[in-house]
Order: sequence, then structure tokens, then C-alpha cells
Amino acid sequence: LTVVAECKPPFIHVGNHVVSELGPIVQFAKAKGHSLSEGLDEVQKAEMKAYMELVNNMLLTAELYIQWCDDSTSSKITRSRYGSPYPWPLNHILAYQKQWEIRRKMKAIGWAGKNLEQVYEDVDQCCQALSQRLGNQSYFFNRQPTELDALVFGHLFTILTTQLTNDALSEKVKNYENLVKFCRRVEQNYFEELDHESRLSPTSRSLRDTPPK
Repeated sequence: LTVVAECKPPFIHVGNHVVSELGPIVQFAKAKGHSLSEGLDEVQKAEMKAYMELVNNMLLTAELYIQWCDDSTSSKITRSRYGSPYPWPLNHILAYQKQWEIRRKMKAIGWAGKNLEQVYEDVDQCCQALSQRLGNQSYFFNRQPTELDALVFGHLFTILTTQLTNDALSEKVKNYENLVKFCRRVEQNYFEELDHESRLSPTSRSLRDTPPK
């Protein structure tokens, strides 16, 4: 349990192995003979990697910025949420340490000078690119999900179901009907049958009942 608690999501527990974060999980599965993108040609694989880089550079960075660099969100939600597994005063020390780490990262990549509106605009541009690539397809490539689908779902589902101080971030995603439908599709096909309680959770209901714009 201690090892799992220290892992960064997503993580999988296979026998005596705990593998965390998407990249290592993909490599672990590939070493076991499983690859979601094995049906793609080289051009498609290169395109998939480019979109995964876009998601990591834009969506992930935006999420971290809003959680840790927006004073209202960090003080009302993020620090207490991050420190909740630890006793006082460690909970406060680790939360402020994490905030300092993220803010230093934002400064290094040139995001420290951005305001919230600029960050929301970056999210919107990323969603627009993903929406155009997805189009009317069930998944981003062919009829079966790839690593890109897993990555996009993880971020968009989190944005749509995580409570923040306002709904500005989730509203950016809800502007793209096919992305919301994509999240519903992945949840229904791969998660609802595995965990009935998850289907009945308030976060899942809120996503399922969200009217696309």
C-alpha cells in the first residue's frame, strides 16, 4: 500500500509489479506482447505521438497551472487535497513544497507570466485540435482505442468531473460535443462494467448527464 500511495497516476498493479504513469505502463504492456497501436502504420504512429505531445504540453501543463498557480484554486482546493493523506504538519509542508516545485517548472517553460484567460485559451486550442482529429470517429485512429485515446480520456474525464472553484475549465471541453461523447463512450465501454459503483458516482452521473454544447 505504501508503494502504491507513492505512485503517480495512472498506475497498474500486476503481481509483484507496480508500474506508474502512462509511458512506463505502455512499455510494460508492450514487453508483455500487448500494444494498442500495433495496427497503425508508421505515419499514423508518428501522428499519434505528436498528438500525445500536444496533450502533455498543453492540457497537462494547464491543469498543473490552474491547480497550483491560481491562488484561489490552490488555497481552497489543491493544497488541502494534496496533503490529505498525511498528518499535520507534514500535509502543509508537502503541499507547499509541491506548489513551489510546480511554480518553478512553470517559470522554466515560460508559463509563469500567463494569466488564467491565456491558459483557458491554450486549453481551447488543444481541444479544438483534438476535436478536429477525432471528427465523427469513435476513437482517434480506426475503430479501436490507442494510447492516445487513453491519454486524452484521462485528462478530459478529469477536467469534466473534478470540482474546482469555477467551471471555466470544464466548459472549454464541453464546447466540443464529440469530445464529451468520446469520454462517455470510453467510460461506458471500459469502466462501467468493471465498477458498478463508479457508474453511480456523482462525478460519472454529471458527465453522463452533461448536455453537449
